[in-house]
Amino acid sequence: MKFAGSVDIDAPRDRVWAFVIDPNQVGRCGPGVESIEIIDDTHFKATAKVGIGFISARFVVSMEMAETTAPDHAVIKAHGQAPGSAVDATATMTLGDNRTGGTRMDWSADVAIAGSLASLGSRLIEGTANKMIGQTFDCMKSKLEA
Repeated sequence: MKFAGSVDIDAPRDRVWAFVIDPNQVGRCGPGVESIEIIDDTHFKATAKVGIGFISARFVVSMEMAETTAPDHAVIKAHGQAPGSAVDATATMTLGDNRTGGTRMDWSADVAIAGSLASLGSRLIEGTANKMIGQTFDCMKSKLEA
């Protein structure tokens, strides 16, 4: 599944960059995130409880900042597992200036889900994922624009 979008944030690019590359900051905005463990400068783990339809699963997700070009571009690769399910994702983010003096974030994610969650069907998964993405960006905007 592919997801993509753009978000305007009323904050300077360097502030947005510092926020999005800090796993503890971003992690607090992820729906269902229970814990973040920083392994080193480019690797971290998150535990998150995700519910889609009638299935709920606790994922342990290993993430890597695969590419960073401060303060403009980052690529994150993730692999998560839960009993009976797995997820692999690559997310790309590019920051630029917007017309109002803030920051525009263009993002995309390529996500593959396997196991019992995959059996729910893409429409249900996409709807839940889009809701969670919206909640994440709403949280990030509220923290960065405060």
